[in-house]
Amino acid sequence: MVEPKTEEEIALLRENAIIVSKTLAEVGKTVAPGVTTKELNRVAETFIRDNGAIPSFLGFDGFPAAICTSVNDCVVHGFPSDYVLKEGDIVSADIGTLYKGYNGDSAYTFPVGEVDAETRKLLDVTKASLFKGIEAAVVGARTGDIGYAVQTYAESFGFSVVRELEGHGIGREMHEQPGVPNYGRRGKGTHLVNGMVICIEPMINAGGRGVYLARNGWEVRTADRRNAAHYELTVVVRHGFAEQLSTFDFIEKDPTIKF
Repeated sequence: MVEPKTEEEIALLRENAIIVSKTLAEVGKTVAPGVTTKELNRVAETFIRDNGAIPSFLGFDGFPAAICTSVNDCVVHGFPSDYVLKEGDIVSADIGTLYKGYNGDSAYTFPVGEVDAETRKLLDVTKASLFKGIEAAVVGARTGDIGYAVQTYAESFGFSVVRELEGHGIGREMHEQPGVPNYGRRGKGTHLVNGMVICIEPMINAGGRGVYLARNGWEVRTADRRNAAHYELTVVVRHGFAEQLSTFDFIEKDPTIKF
């Protein structure tokens, strides 16, 4: 059985979640044609440190940057680089913090300028599937209920769910139990109890669900080279609802950010 967090721990996780949420918004303000993904990393790391936190991804198992920047067919764990974003690209920013001994983790996929209709649909459906999963994260349910909600919604639009990667618990460690797959069967998996803190993070492909690991040992890419989207929020399992700790409001209520 996975131990729930105390309310004191949840308060600290909420502080991390807000820092991460605000950092994502700073990245969103920077995303534009002509900007390098290395610049997105610089903006994020500066903001995290200016707010008294540590970028927890930097050096994690040897990861070389403060954030993951995954462009187009890169599902997750993309390295910031000299790649110059261009009109019609999409870039997922996945960001983690360590603050007061606890972790934060959230992700958002941004369009770069104008994107085509299929890409817009992929972004909208992936984000909506996240909220379907959140609706299922209640006391008495199981992780399979979350996965089922994400999977059935995304697949109803003809998209595919990546199965090799999943969401996770979070606390003093960035990745804790339980694992939270984005596919599954209702009534299966780990029981959800009050106070359990989890990250739900659909990774949805425009084409087939096949992926491969790039030579650098980190970047996961779609096998058919079609686009993938990734959104992630941290929530607390409660009776009848899931309490969001991280939020997309800092992005979506800022008129200067295209989402």
